[in-house]
Amino acid sequence: MWKIVFLFLPIIGISYVGWHVWNIIPVSKIWKSVIVALMVASFFTLILDFSGSLEKYPLPLARGLYEIGTSSVMVLLYLVLLFLCLDLGRLVHLVPKSFFYDNMRGALGLFTVMFFVFLYGNINYNVKRRVPLELKTTKALGKEYKMVLATDLHLGYHNPRKELARWVDMINEEEPDLVLIGGDIIDISVRPLIEENMAEEFKRLNAPVYAVLGNHEYYSGEPRAKQFYKDAGIHLLVDETAEVDGNIVIVGRNDKTNRGRKSLKELMSGVDKSKYVILIDHQPYNLEQAEQEGVDFQLSGHTHRGQVWPISWITDAMYECSWGSHERGNTQYYVSSGLGIWGGKFRIGTQSEYVVARVGKN
Repeated sequence: MWKIVFLFLPIIGISYVGWHVWNIIPVSKIWKSVIVALMVASFFTLILDFSGSLEKYPLPLARGLYEIGTSSVMVLLYLVLLFLCLDLGRLVHLVPKSFFYDNMRGALGLFTVMFFVFLYGNINYNVKRRVPLELKTTKALGKEYKMVLATDLHLGYHNPRKELARWVDMINEEEPDLVLIGGDIIDISVRPLIEENMAEEFKRLNAPVYAVLGNHEYYSGEPRAKQFYKDAGIHLLVDETAEVDGNIVIVGRNDKTNRGRKSLKELMSGVDKSKYVILIDHQPYNLEQAEQEGVDFQLSGHTHRGQVWPISWITDAMYECSWGSHERGNTQYYVSSGLGIWGGKFRIGTQSEYVVARVGKN
């Protein structure tokens, strides 16, 4: 059912936008055809992104094709919304019918609106917000721990090594005791990470790094993803636990994509709950389980909070918590909207972030 929806909705959207663009631009039919064809081709470049065909192309070309294909999805969404608003305005006689046909001012006006919306979206994406988080506990820790939490880096064709280097510098400036990464370090392919030797950037982090798999690690090829984590010096926890200084237990849950993953109850069966227990689970489903199993804090990501409005409304409706701090009983949660992003580098109504959490005595 979902495959049918994702197949036909874009086709309907492209047809709807293409028809409006054809009518509004005051040029010859040849130029109308060229413009609409380029729009359609840009969107269907997305097929290359998901088919694995980019692996065959030189890295700069693959990057360009990826950016065009994934960005066109968001551009299409906003063009649909814009034309729907205009059509509604026409129905209630606020927008004249003449606006939609051979109207240079109208076409330039629409282009200007779209340009500035996506210029803002790109600038907003590139601003990385530092989110402070206080985690209180009655458990004996011996000292206060400072942790940097990040999820959804989506390194690959559109987030290259120079971006990762900037993020590593930001994390090191915090001088954390631990770095926790909640999945989706890799986007859709390990190839760009290997070719740019991104593992070396992770080795510059001045604190132990613990991470879990996300759904995109499975899309990119789980075995190769695991090897990259190993090469990068990241402590990968796949349905495993790790103890830090005898004070903190980190429980790393396999991603929901793997239906054979252990239940949280199984994972927690051997955990000493007198210690401070942190659960990293990429997808924030069934939050009640962490509360039931006595987890002190859960880190999740995955949602991106939709990346752009109004998709954020959908993620807010889908999840008990799609972004930010949350509490259930004695369990605290943080669902991050992500440091990186999937697809086009635009955030509208959401933010790119990393969390600086302090765990101390209540």
